[in-house]
Amino acid sequence: MEKKLLVLDIDGTLVNNEKEITPRTKEALFEAMEAGHSIMIASGRPTPGVQKYVEELRLKEYGGYTLTYNGARVEDCSTGKVLYEKRLPNSVLKPVYEYACQKDLGIITYEEDMRKTPQVLSGRRLDEWILWEAKINRLTVGERKDYLDYVNYDPYKILLTADPEKSEGYMKELQQMFGESANVMRSESFFIEVTARRIDKARTLERVIGPIGISQANTICCGDAFNDITMVKFAGVGVAMGNAKLEVREIADYITLSNEEDGIARVVERLVLAPDDEMKD
Repeated sequence: MEKKLLVLDIDGTLVNNEKEITPRTKEALFEAMEAGHSIMIASGRPTPGVQKYVEELRLKEYGGYTLTYNGARVEDCSTGKVLYEKRLPNSVLKPVYEYACQKDLGIITYEEDMRKTPQVLSGRRLDEWILWEAKINRLTVGERKDYLDYVNYDPYKILLTADPEKSEGYMKELQQMFGESANVMRSESFFIEVTARRIDKARTLERVIGPIGISQANTICCGDAFNDITMVKFAGVGVAMGNAKLEVREIADYITLSNEEDGIARVVERLVLAPDDEMKD
């Protein structure tokens, strides 16, 4: 059996609706790692926001990886070495901020040294989605009236919050504004994410799997949301959760159970540990 890389989104995928890895899923993942396979957590979350799950899955001990900020940073958990990173040019911040003011959107980015000061930085008003982003990542919120002056570095990403009914239109306007100078996508219906040009989960995976010794054919990517579509398409086997958005399910090679039904445990049992000729629907 060839070594596989199991790439897991967090919210709606690895964890249940209580943001917990269930015992069955955790047991299956440990079994996969004991068998010599690797795990990469791939999330739009900032790096500090995935550490709880890194520790729970003992990825430092087993040699796993984290892909955070939607692909702007990849880290080897066993060594702490940054394998890849690409930041958003600071010049993009002002026009995104001005757009947020014009459309009355929430806007945040992240403190530069997140290991010392784990904060989301809010440039305008707070809303329920900003507070939720801070809570699930176990971060505090820093409200900055001097936002544009304070964020004088190249951030990993900018996050806009918007009415879910209008966010797709805002996303398309921003895509037209920035063209090839930045990447604009949605992760949730209320989150619009701005990252550096040619940064998404798939493009970053493509850059790092060779150096870590994994072929594209041996990547299994699992997700549920808009920002998972590129990696589900890229994977040797692309997996949609049973609770995934229709757009993800339509392009997946395999649809597993939902995040409330240990869908990732089923992926491990049927696609990772089972011999290739025994893979089942």
